[in-house]
Amino acid sequence: MPRDTDPRLLRAFVAVADELNFTRAAARVFVAQQSLSRDIRRLEEHLDAVLFVRTTRRVSLTSEGERLLPYAQRVLAAHDELNAAAVREERPLLVDVGAPASTGQRVLDEARRLAPDLEFVARYHSGLTGAAAEICDGRLDVAFGRVAGLDPVVLGVLDHRLIRYERVAVLLPEGHRLARPARVPLDALAGETLYAGAGNPETAEWTDYARRLFAGRGIELAAPFPRIEGEAEFGRVVRRRGWSVLASEVLAAVPGMVLRPLVDPVPLSPVSLVWRRGLRHPGLDAIRAAGRRLAEAGRWRERPHGSWLPEPDARTLGLVPPSTKR
Repeated sequence: MPRDTDPRLLRAFVAVADELNFTRAAARVFVAQQSLSRDIRRLEEHLDAVLFVRTTRRVSLTSEGERLLPYAQRVLAAHDELNAAAVREERPLLVDVGAPASTGQRVLDEARRLAPDLEFVARYHSGLTGAAAEICDGRLDVAFGRVAGLDPVVLGVLDHRLIRYERVAVLLPEGHRLARPARVPLDALAGETLYAGAGNPETAEWTDYARRLFAGRGIELAAPFPRIEGEAEFGRVVRRRGWSVLASEVLAAVPGMVLRPLVDPVPLSPVSLVWRRGLRHPGLDAIRAAGRRLAEAGRWRERPHGSWLPEPDARTLGLVPPSTKR
């Protein structure tokens, strides 16, 4: 391998390898997409290797790119560590994982394992809409959730990376007519009313998801209800009111209720890691590395055949062919 490889070129390479999308990678490293493409070509010429296969629909690593990636990541990690060496003590990274049983919690646990010397302070305030506002205000560093449901102005000052497609489920009272089957076809919910956070402004992105899923299927959204805080209080309220609840497959068990995955189609809720654009912190690097590792090991970013995503999510995640975009 040639010597004196510019770290900037390696950073561009890792960004594209992580995002597999030149537009998102360019925004992540704060350069124009044309400049990023030029840097990738320079690195390929420097290494005399083709690192990516690019088509109009997708970007993927070549075998040479896959071989280079872990070396580039280690070089950049060492480079960042050198730059941070003069800092006596790094402030804690503030991370909102939403709930103790969540994808965010698993990513945080893995980040703590990867970087045991760093301090991560966890919070459990469900709802990306509320968390994103705090990130913009500088009161929070990292959160997890559905970015397509955010205000475009808010999303414009954030960076995000898809971590997982969570399968959507329905939480039912044990005596409900649909509680016995192992899976619930979406059409079987016609005529039902489901709670999906309406009335809680901090979870507006989830209520928006529910409206899009229910549209044209005869499923009603439960009327707005005051914000419910804490798992115990959530369980008490839903049992008392006899609600069925639109939920994620990773929802913690609720006594007296059963969680059943939805099928035909399988609705997916994209969970992204979200942070303030321009944030530099070794804890963020660890969180991103942890998310990538878990996503690859668990095949979290694979979509099952016959799955369903809201159209805004498909566009935000770059799944719609460019020729169909307006």
